[in-house]
Amino acid sequence: MMSAPVLAALALLVVGTSFLSGVFGMAGGLILLGVLLLLMDVAPAMILFGVTQLGANGWRAVLWRKRVVWRLIGGYAIGSLATFALLKAVAFLPDKAMVYIGLGLLPIVAEMLPASWRPDITRPFMPVVCGAFIMAMQLMAGGAGSVLDLFFQRSGLDRREIVATKAVTQVLTHVCRIVYFGSFVDIGSGLLPLWIYAGAIAMALIGTTWAASTLTRMSEAAFRMWSRRIILAISASFLVRGFWLLYAG
Repeated sequence: MMSAPVLAALALLVVGTSFLSGVFGMAGGLILLGVLLLLMDVAPAMILFGVTQLGANGWRAVLWRKRVVWRLIGGYAIGSLATFALLKAVAFLPDKAMVYIGLGLLPIVAEMLPASWRPDITRPFMPVVCGAFIMAMQLMAGGAGSVLDLFFQRSGLDRREIVATKAVTQVLTHVCRIVYFGSFVDIGSGLLPLWIYAGAIAMALIGTTWAASTLTRMSEAAFRMWSRRIILAISASFLVRGFWLLYAG
């Protein structure tokens, strides 16, 4: 069981990272997962992370429901659920070093892709491809928010449509994450008390609500510039942590 100071620090972290994700549609989750992996094993960390992000993304989807591009959701769901079923059958559980390195490498690799290679989620069949690929990366490498963003950057959607639509896709992703990693822990001893999950959701709702007005005031140029800078900075720190774990192990 975590001490009271650790729980208080985590509560503030959830509020802050939910605010960050509420503004940029990503980044906050990467930070939260990185910290949770410092405190617990992969499966329990993924479950708490999934519950928290489910609350944040679900509430974000409600706040921006009028901006959701619903025609993209069905294909994304088909690709996601197909990949989930495949990985669930394999029952693959990554270690911490792999998760950190995956979290660090994915945004950098995505940034290095030539502009002509970057996909557009509004093109035919691309939502299915996006859902399959993102689900695989979420379950094997821990997160893929920056890669998901690639599918939206060339889409012509505005910042509010991007944040709203990504939120709905991530609701599905985090439900699958909870179910997937929940199968690796003992229900009696591997899970945290229910009040911790409830508190995490409450803190996520607070941070997400505060972010809405900030996103409204932010320009398109500032949105894209700060998204890129924040993601690359977080990625570099995760790569250092991941390779250190490999070396220390």
